[in-house]
Amino acid sequence: MKVAVVGSTGMVGQVMLKVLEERNFPVTELIPVASERSVGKKVKYKQKEFTIVSMKDAIAAKPDIAIFSAGGSTSLEFAPLFAEAGITVIDNSSAWRMDPDKKLVVPEINADVLTKEDKIIANPNCSTIQLVMVLGPLNKKYDLKRVIVSTYQSVTGTGKAAVDQLNGEISGDDSVAKVYPYQIFKNALPHCDVFAEDDYTKEEIKLMKEPKKILGDDTFNLTATAVRVPVQGGHSESVNIEFENEFELDEVRIILSETPGVVVMDDVKNNHYPMPLYSEGKDEVFVGRIRRDLSQPKTLNLWIVADNLRKGAATNAVQIAEYLVANNLV
Repeated sequence: MKVAVVGSTGMVGQVMLKVLEERNFPVTELIPVASERSVGKKVKYKQKEFTIVSMKDAIAAKPDIAIFSAGGSTSLEFAPLFAEAGITVIDNSSAWRMDPDKKLVVPEINADVLTKEDKIIANPNCSTIQLVMVLGPLNKKYDLKRVIVSTYQSVTGTGKAAVDQLNGEISGDDSVAKVYPYQIFKNALPHCDVFAEDDYTKEEIKLMKEPKKILGDDTFNLTATAVRVPVQGGHSESVNIEFENEFELDEVRIILSETPGVVVMDDVKNNHYPMPLYSEGKDEVFVGRIRRDLSQPKTLNLWIVADNLRKGAATNAVQIAEYLVANNLV
C-alpha cells in the first residue's frame, strides 16, 4: 500500500503522519509531498526519514492513496491529476466538499456511500465532523427539524501562524506576525474564515451546508455562528437541536454512548463534561451538558468537543483510507 501525504510539512499533514503510524495503517511505501520550496527536505515517519518529493514525482510514483492537506487551490489543481492516474485522493480542503459528484464522508456516519469509482473523496470541515457524529444517530431516531450551533474554535484550525500569534501575545512578543485582524489572547473573535455577501463567514456556511450532504437529508434547517477563541486543544460547540419527535434524555445518552467514536461525558454533579483540554490528542468526539431546552418542546441542548487536527481532519481522513482498504475499494 503506497501512500502519499500531500502537505506533509503542514500542521495537519504532520498529524496525518502521526495518525497513520499510531493506527498502524498498512503503508508499504510513504511518499511525502509538499510545495516546491520543501522538495528535498525530510520528514519523519516510524523513526525513519523520508525525502519530500514534488507533485509530479508523486503522481509518477503511482501511490494507491493520496491524502491531501495542502489547501483548496492546490487540491483543485492537482487532485484531478492524481485521480486521472488512478490514484484515490482523500482531500482535506473545502475544494470538493459540495461538488455534487464527490462524496463527503464521515466513516461512522456514511462510509457506505463509497465505491471503487470514487477517486476524489472529500473530508468534511473540522467543525462539521464533530457535529454530524452527534446529529447522525439522533436524526435516525428522532428526525431533525432545526439545529442552532455556536462554535468555540481553537487557533490550531487557522494553522501554525495562528498558534504563534497566540503564544507571542501571551509572552508579550510584539514581533510575531498577526494572522487575525485583532489580538486573540484574552479575546474571542466572531470571525472564522472570510465573510460572504450575506454576512455569514465561510466557516458558518460550511456548517450549514455540509451536514445535510453527509446525512443525506435536507429536510431540516441549520444555522451557525463560528467564533475563534484563545484555545489550542480542540473545537467546542454549543448545539440546540429541535426534533420532529419527542425524546427521553436517558435514551439520548444511550444512543450517543453506543455510537462508535462518541464518548458521553455528562455528570455535572461531579463537574464531568467535555473540554478541549481533555480532547487534545484524542480521536473521539466528546459530548456532554445534555439537557432539555426549557423554552420549547422536543428540543435538546448539548455541548460537543473534539480535537480539530485529529478527528476534525487527520484521523477522519485516515479512517476513510482504512474503510477503502477494508472493503477492497482501492
